[in-house]
Amino acid sequence: MLASWVVSKGAIVLDVFFNVLPVPAALAKFMAHWSPELTPTEDVVLTAALDRVLARTVLAGEDVPPFDRSTVDGFAVCAADTFGASESLPALLTVVEDIHMGQTPKQKLSGGETSRIATGGMLPPGADAAAMVEYTEMIDDQTVALTKPVAPGENVIRRGEDIRSSAQLLPQGQRLRPADIGALAAVGQTRVLVRQAPKVGIISTGDEIVAPDVTPAPGQIRDINSYSLGAAVQAAGGEPLYLGLAKDEFPAVYTAVQDSLASCDVVVLSGGSSVGARDVAAKVLAELGPPGVLVHGVALRPGKPLIVAVCQGKPIFGLPGHPASALITFDLFVRPAIQRLLGLNFGVKPTVRACLTRSLASTAGREDHVRVRLKAGEQGLVAEPVLGKSGLITTLVQADGTVIIPSGHEGLSAGEEVEVYLI
Repeated sequence: MLASWVVSKGAIVLDVFFNVLPVPAALAKFMAHWSPELTPTEDVVLTAALDRVLARTVLAGEDVPPFDRSTVDGFAVCAADTFGASESLPALLTVVEDIHMGQTPKQKLSGGETSRIATGGMLPPGADAAAMVEYTEMIDDQTVALTKPVAPGENVIRRGEDIRSSAQLLPQGQRLRPADIGALAAVGQTRVLVRQAPKVGIISTGDEIVAPDVTPAPGQIRDINSYSLGAAVQAAGGEPLYLGLAKDEFPAVYTAVQDSLASCDVVVLSGGSSVGARDVAAKVLAELGPPGVLVHGVALRPGKPLIVAVCQGKPIFGLPGHPASALITFDLFVRPAIQRLLGLNFGVKPTVRACLTRSLASTAGREDHVRVRLKAGEQGLVAEPVLGKSGLITTLVQADGTVIIPSGHEGLSAGEEVEVYLI
C-alpha cells in the first residue's frame, strides 16, 4: 500500500518542493500552522536549574543583603566624624569593638567612635560608612587616625540594596543563567518551577551512515548529524532523544517517524530531504499529515532542500544531510520551535560588528549564510570567511559566527561592516 501511495502521491510532494520560499515566509507559514501548548512544568532543585526556563515569576522573599554591610576592610564610622580629615590633620576615633565576619555588632557607635570591620561585615548601629584601612593608622590600641574623609554610604551596601523583599527577582520565561542561579540562592530559593525540556527525536537517514563506533566500510561514513544536532537541541533548551539510523527506504523512515511521534514533541530527520530517487522524507511526511508538508525548499544556502511539516499536531523537520546545512537550518527553524514550546522569544541571537576581509558573491533571491572567523584588526574586529562546501563540518568548527547576505543582494564588499551572528 505504501509503494502505491508513492506512485500516486509523489507528484504532490514535488509540487511542494518546487515552491521554494524565502526563509521568513517559510518560518511564518510553519508558525501559522502550528499552535502548541507550552510544555508542562516541573519542580527542580537549584543545582539542576541552569538553562531551564522559569514557569512563573519569582518574587524575592527577603532583602539582600539582609543587613548593612561593609565592602572594604577597615573601620565602620559615622561619616560626619571624618569630614575634613587629611594627612596633616587626621580624624581621631576611638575603637570600641572588633566586628568579625558573621557576628552581630554589640556596640552602638556614638560620636567619635568606630569599630574595626572586615569586608562583608555587618555595620553597627550609628555607622553609615566604612573607611578603608589603607587610609588609617593606629595611634595606640584604642585610637585610630583617619587621613581621608568618607561620605555617607561610602564603601557600604545597604540592606536590600541588591534585592528588595517582595520585588520581582526573575520574570516568567527567563532562561536561567549562572547569575540567576546565584540570585535565587541569595533569597533562599532552593527549588524552582520550570518548563519541561521539549523532547526532540533525532533520526539520521541514509544507506551509507554508520554509528561513530563502527569502522566505516568503503562508501560508508560515520553519523555526524545525530550528535551535532543533539548538542544543538540541548543548547536550545530541549532534550535530545537519539532514535537511531534509518535506511533510505519509505517503510523504514515511515516507521521510525511514526513511532517517534508518541514520545517526542519535535522530530528531526537528517538526510533524505531532497528529490533524488532515494530521498523519501517528503513522501513520508506527506503521508503522516494533515497538514503534512508545509515547506519543501527554502531560498537559502546552505540548506535549500529543507522540509518543514506538521503531522499529528507535532512539527517535523527534514534537514539536509550535509553537516553544515543541517546545523544552519536547525538554527533557523528547529531552534524557534523548541523556544516556542518553552515560551521563549525566538530569533534573538548575540551579534558583533566586524569588517569583512574579502568580498563575497551571492545570487539575488537567495539568502546566503557565510561562516566567518573573527580576528582582532587594527581598528576593531574583522570577519574572515571560512570557505568550503556544506558537507564539511570543519567550516563550522573553524567559524565563530555567520554573516547573512540578504536575498535581495548580490554580495558584500571587502571592508564592509557586517553583523556577525555568533555560534
